[in-house]
Amino acid sequence: MSEDRILGSEALKAFAHPLRMSLYAELQRRGPATASQLARALGESSGQTSYHLRQLERHGFVEDDPGHAGGRERWWRPVGFRLTDPELLHDPATEPMVGAVIGQVIAERTAMLTSWLEHLDGQIGDGMGQLSTSTMELTTAEAEALTTELLELIERHSTAAKKRERPSDARRYRVYLDVIPLTVDLREDDSPR
Repeated sequence: MSEDRILGSEALKAFAHPLRMSLYAELQRRGPATASQLARALGESSGQTSYHLRQLERHGFVEDDPGHAGGRERWWRPVGFRLTDPELLHDPATEPMVGAVIGQVIAERTAMLTSWLEHLDGQIGDGMGQLSTSTMELTTAEAEALTTELLELIERHSTAAKKRERPSDARRYRVYLDVIPLTVDLREDDSPR
């Protein structure tokens, strides 16, 4: 299973800042970067990005990138985390922050998928990507088991990719995993026959 840490209330409060969430999302999108590179990408000052990167580091969201050690500029990379504590959503003090983080994740995902669609240019084939949707009836335990299995598979491939030298034909891929209950459930008597 992933070594990503579970996000607690103090870290959540530190992360739920618009610029910090944008910095984290940009590091995920582009890979390791400096404060100056991130400032240009986000239209911010390098002083602002440096400050907020240090705050993200303080709470364990980013770290120095070992692939760029020893240079004049500091390179940052994102550190994975999971937002899985249901108490954060039920606590009036943290519920708005949970909503902000989830909203940022959804907005970033929407922007990434829209960009992918805009750059398809009718090219079908190698490296195009894959969109897939499955709807199934599961118990909560079955949904949790499915999620765990899928996360383990993703983690196995991610770890293998990090341990090898980057091949010349490698490109960055984004893998999304959403296992969510539908907000509209058909009752047994309403289900199609």
